[in-house]
Amino acid sequence: MLDPYERSAEYLDLMIAETWQSLGPALAEALQQVKAGPGPVVDVGAGTGRGVRAICAALPGGDPVLAVEPSSAMRAVLLARVHDDPQLRGRVTVLAEDAAHAPLPDALRAIVAVNVLGHLPPAERRALWRSAARALAPGGALIVGVAPPFTPQRVPRTRMASVTVGALHYEGWATAEPSGQDEITWHMDYRVLRDGLPLSEVTVDYRWWVASESQLAEEAAEAGLAMRPAGNPDLGLHLLTRHGE
Repeated sequence: MLDPYERSAEYLDLMIAETWQSLGPALAEALQQVKAGPGPVVDVGAGTGRGVRAICAALPGGDPVLAVEPSSAMRAVLLARVHDDPQLRGRVTVLAEDAAHAPLPDALRAIVAVNVLGHLPPAERRALWRSAARALAPGGALIVGVAPPFTPQRVPRTRMASVTVGALHYEGWATAEPSGQDEITWHMDYRVLRDGLPLSEVTVDYRWWVASESQLAEEAAEAGLAMRPAGNPDLGLHLLTRHGE
């Protein structure tokens, strides 16, 4: 299967750094709302590991963390980040799987799936709800990120990130077009400039499945999970727990 991040992974950690300045504390706050006691935590679609680092900082007790990431290019950054931090190296296991096929341990304290749901076709998304309902310990929670667009619609070209490293400037641009009944195609452009002049540009397209918050809540309910917002609504984090917990 073609890896959409093979050509863009070198830029992505730079592009998301500013977002994680607010998302990291929000994820930490959401984890503090989880009622389950100590136990394993799974980060599904761990990417370059910024979420893994936030999880470990929020839960300093040493809970083992399983970082699931299917992209070898993203995993290279993830594994380097884990190895270089003694606080992560002893507790984080990196697994080369995707959300649909990753074996989840039993009695999980939490499952984190931030910036992941759009990668999952509806059937795989429903499978994630069912897997979480089986694998979570009593009081455990699945923490997901829900972001617009919620319906197939055009997203105008927007600069998503702008970062300077040394003498070079890096920009990330995004636009999207409807490409199916419940999906869009993102067109991502990553530009490298020096003194305002372009040095290189990489363009990557990838599919993204969309769903409204109410639709996601209905799907989760079918698996026995109740969904509720967590923290700042602008960040789109939600907690899913078994009904009655």
